[in-house]
Amino acid sequence: MEELNFPKNFFWGSATSAHQVEGGNHNDWTEWEKENALRLAENARLNPPQEGFSDYNLKNYPSPLQKENYISGRACDHYNRFREDFDIAKSLGHNAHRFSIEWSRIEPEEGKFDEKEIEHYREVIKALRERGLEPFGTLWHWTIPLWMRDKGGAESREFPKYFSRFSKKMAESLPEIKFWMTLNEPTSVIANSYKRGLWPPQRKSILSALRVFKILASAHIEAYNAIHSVNLDAEVGFGNIMNFVEPYSKNPLTVLAAKFRNYWSNEYFLKLTGDTHDFYALQYYFHFKIAFPQKIKNKNKWTSDMGWEIYPEGIYPLLKRIGKYKKPIYITENGVADAKDIHREKFIKEHLKWVSKALQEGIDVRGYFYWSLLDNFEWDKGFWPRFGLVEIDYKTMERHIRPSAWKFKEIIQKSEELSKVAP
Repeated sequence: MEELNFPKNFFWGSATSAHQVEGGNHNDWTEWEKENALRLAENARLNPPQEGFSDYNLKNYPSPLQKENYISGRACDHYNRFREDFDIAKSLGHNAHRFSIEWSRIEPEEGKFDEKEIEHYREVIKALRERGLEPFGTLWHWTIPLWMRDKGGAESREFPKYFSRFSKKMAESLPEIKFWMTLNEPTSVIANSYKRGLWPPQRKSILSALRVFKILASAHIEAYNAIHSVNLDAEVGFGNIMNFVEPYSKNPLTVLAAKFRNYWSNEYFLKLTGDTHDFYALQYYFHFKIAFPQKIKNKNKWTSDMGWEIYPEGIYPLLKRIGKYKKPIYITENGVADAKDIHREKFIKEHLKWVSKALQEGIDVRGYFYWSLLDNFEWDKGFWPRFGLVEIDYKTMERHIRPSAWKFKEIIQKSEELSKVAP
């Protein structure tokens, strides 16, 4: 195996989010799923994915042609099986795990906090600690309580107030968490919910998108301050998806178009949030070669089941870019939809080669979390994309560790051996 150099005490792990794995949630997404499942299934029948869509996805339950695929339901039943799942993570050599806390469980009614659900997350953290896994807690992974939806959701000027109140409550109730992430990929929600109109509330308005940029930035800032008002030693950041954007040619208009895309994808939200970051979280999936005005012209030599281009070298310039802020960096999501497990091993190795290169050049990367520990509910795509190190049989809920997960463990073990003898 090619040597990959990582420092001592590096965090190795994987990530999940509550709505995608827990099951039994009741929030704005569960309501939207019921209203849109049949439409999404019919769309898949009329317009099946053109790239990487294997027979596996059609033969296994649920198929993207079934409305059941688009209803999260019991998801992976992780709410009840988290100890079993963390046993698996430990067996795979992980020493950290990123998860999210479901706001709608904690505060199902405005101002009324459910102590039973808070205790559940205490048990989750306890289970992680008992297995030697450092918990990284995310406070908002896209779902909101119905009462917050009815107030306007992320478009409401009150969203930062309510979200920071929830964040403070969690910091008070779960002091065992040192690493907090306030928001997950705010720009993904802005793009898909308010620009493209694909996700709830399907607004499709540039004005709404600009408004939500500022509201979510304020929500992060207020939550950052609220957590630190409780715990000065907490480390707080947010899950920032960054795309590697480059011009397709040297044409001045194309260069300008790429700069435009890069600014709104990668720079603007960081600008709005200022210095409210104890660390930077990088979530990397996409590379875009942009031609004027905003046409994507990737070569797509290597693609996932979802047709996404796999471009490992793109993580390196992004790490270099955020490395200029001179703060710790954690890669809190990086994964591939690969039902047959034919790409995942190479995907992980190739990305880690570029992470290792950034480290050797002085970039302070301190952790890598593969997305995801488990196959899970992938939002408007439903259950058919398979990102997990662990395969889920959605009929029986059996867990099957994929071969690539053991190869990831080998990388972790080799890295830890090398770090022990490093000067």
